Amino acid sequence: MIITCNCGLKKFSLPDNSIPTTGRMVQCGSCGLKWKQFPVNEINNTGPIDNIKKIASNPNQIKSKRQKAQKVKKTSVRKPREINLYSPEYLAKKHGIKLSEDVKPVSSKTKVSFGFYNSLLLLLIIIIILSRGLYFFQDFVVQKFPFTEFYIDYFFESIRNMFEIWKNLISSY
Repeated sequence: MIITCNCGLKKFSLPDNSIPTTGRMVQCGSCGLKWKQFPVNEINNTGPIDNIKKIASNPNQIKSKRQKAQKVKKTSVRKPREINLYSPEYLAKKHGIKLSEDVKPVSSKTKVSFGFYNSLLLLLIIIIILSRGLYFFQDFVVQKFPFTEFYIDYFFESIRNMFEIWKNLISSY
C-alpha cells in the first residue's frame, strides 16, 4: 500500500496489514504533519455488505500475500555551490571574518611598551654598566671629589656582599 502525505510532497510504502480497518494515526517524516490514515483498499471497495458476507463464508478463496515494503528512494538533486567557501563574502556572512585587501599603516601615536620583564632587564643592564663605569673611574672621581671615597667604597662592598649571598644560595642547592 502506498500512502501520500496531505502536503503532497512525499509518498510512503507500507505493508497492507499495517493499517487496520479502523484507521491509524500516521505522521509524515518530511513535513511532520499528522493525520488518521484508513486502509486504501477499504475506502475504494465500499461495496454492498452481501459481497463481504460471501467472501467471509469462503475462506479458501482468500490467500494472503505478504509483500515487503518497498523503500521509496529519495531523489534529491544537489545544487552546485554558488559561492566559494574561501571567498571574503562567504567568510564574512557565515563566520563573521572580515578580510580587507588594504593594509593600514601603523600609527606613530600608538603606545609601545617594553613590558615589565624587559624593563627590569634593561634596568639591570644600566645598573651594571654604571657600576662598571664607576669602578673604572673610581680613582679619578675620588681625586676630584674626596668626600665620595667613603660612599664609593660602601657601594662596592655592598655589591660584593650581594655576590657572596648569591654564590652561597647557588652552592647550597
